Amino acid sequence: MSGRIYLDWNATTPLRNEAREAMAAAWELCGNPSSVHAEGRQARKLVEDARAIVAGAVGAVLRNVVFTSGGTEANALALEPGLRRGSSPGVERLVVSAIEHASVLAGGRFAAQATSAVGVTSAGRLDLEQLRAALEGKPPALVSVMLANNETGAVQPVAEAAEIVHAAGGLLHVDAIQAFGKIPVDMNTLHADLMTLSGHKIGGPKGMGALILAEGLLGLEPLLRGGGQELGRRAGTENVTGIAGFRAAAKAALATMSGDAIRLEGLRTRLESGLRQTPGALLFSSEAPRLPNTTLFTVPGLKAETAVIGFDLAGIAVSSGSACSSGKVQPSHVLEAMGFGPEIARGAVRLSLGWSTSDADIDRCLEAWRMLASTLLKDQQRNTA
Repeated sequence: MSGRIYLDWNATTPLRNEAREAMAAAWELCGNPSSVHAEGRQARKLVEDARAIVAGAVGAVLRNVVFTSGGTEANALALEPGLRRGSSPGVERLVVSAIEHASVLAGGRFAAQATSAVGVTSAGRLDLEQLRAALEGKPPALVSVMLANNETGAVQPVAEAAEIVHAAGGLLHVDAIQAFGKIPVDMNTLHADLMTLSGHKIGGPKGMGALILAEGLLGLEPLLRGGGQELGRRAGTENVTGIAGFRAAAKAALATMSGDAIRLEGLRTRLESGLRQTPGALLFSSEAPRLPNTTLFTVPGLKAETAVIGFDLAGIAVSSGSACSSGKVQPSHVLEAMGFGPEIARGAVRLSLGWSTSDADIDRCLEAWRMLASTLLKDQQRNTA
């Protein structure tokens, strides 16, 4: 068999042709977006056009889009004590779901003692009653809940969480990085106060992200200080080339999102039907609403590292979960939060699909898995003999 198959789209995506072309054109611009001459105005127009595209994509106001170096910086910028609406008191503490990305679990600029976590159900969705208990009768909190989990693909009850958060006088941050471009994302429908996005999850360049604020939100202090770029919310000359790629990728992703979702869900159904033929196969969050492209699974005795290497030797790129742990295969904090023990949490493999994934790719993946599973079963029988 020739050619490799990429099934790790939740980690990162290939650069879209539209983004590549937009970035190549942007390289030719020599102006600084803050300069008032013609060259500067040309660069500024590109940046503001991109800001309009991103704002429109999520139902936000153009001036409330802040471009950053990626999703991690956007999350760190968002997690700020003192954020408030109008004359309301600023948030004093941070409450996160236990399945958040590491950049959110790190707590941003909140002190460790001011940060707490709320659990999830066995299906991997936020426990709304735990959230309510964590907020009622306590100082106002910033609550951070991802729209879709990067490991299981489980879509979170964000709008329901927002109602609870706002009733308790708090604010809601939504990490929409994994969801954007795969399912509809709208700040107004979700009632989010802050939202974060990343370019490389939708076919844009790595190192490009955005923080988006709801209208009327106050108290955001910049992480990077210096010039007055991004309306004083992030100092430093804008990455014009990266912004151009982000803009083009967002347009392309949104244009095909509905059709891609239907096609990918069909491919995932075929994939999971094949995986379920393995004795003891466990598919996580399969009963929850999920991203159409994501499957996280294991079988008894499976070591994720062994499976990832086995797939790789078969010419297929998969992962053991989040791609943000320096390549180390560790027990998944997401699965542990869902109630699974370390042995299960250490053995999960994630397959995530994208716009170029084909039926033939799924067939090859299942063929490789059958060979790996057969070897695993033989090893287990030998060890118990």
